[in-house]
Amino acid sequence: MTIAILGGTRLSIALGNKYLSRGEDVVFGVREEFNGKDIEWKILRMQNNKVFGYCEAINKADVVLICCENEYLPLVCECLCSLEKRDKLVVDCTNGNYHPNFDCNTQYIQEQTEYSRVLKAFNNLGLDYPASDPMELVKETYYCGNGDLDKYRVKKIIELIGFKAIDVGSLQNAPLLEAFYHLRKQICDNKTEKVDYHFKLMSV
Repeated sequence: MTIAILGGTRLSIALGNKYLSRGEDVVFGVREEFNGKDIEWKILRMQNNKVFGYCEAINKADVVLICCENEYLPLVCECLCSLEKRDKLVVDCTNGNYHPNFDCNTQYIQEQTEYSRVLKAFNNLGLDYPASDPMELVKETYYCGNGDLDKYRVKKIIELIGFKAIDVGSLQNAPLLEAFYHLRKQICDNKTEKVDYHFKLMSV
């Protein structure tokens, strides 16, 4: 299995390093003008087979984790639309800008690409993870999507790197996961003391 992680974000590096440490084949996809200055990106660029453009990384992968900033989602969607075969598993790890009508990035990706195998996971971590979790409180992630087999694969992909995978139903619940993320972020932003704050869904 080859995993493509798209985006020049902290989340991309964090997830990529976790999968690499488990012996998985990982490639990173970034926009053409991206010039990562963090030491992790410099090390990755020294390896000829790790960092590619969005489209090339997607073509090399079986599973695609989208971890890019919102402004680059149209470029990612263009690459997904260019695929001859729609057989890749696509996992949206991002969060749309909050909207009271619950528009969300996952729905945007599916609508723009007409790609059926889109699921959501890892969005509760945020694009700046692990900086968003300095106390290492986040031990789980929530996922949703359609298709029992695809959901099972995403569950295993989550558990592979040590997170508890919590199934929250079909893809129609993706906007709720984004709202959950924004609510946590709003609470953190409004706290006067500088502490990490985390809450989670209760599962039995």
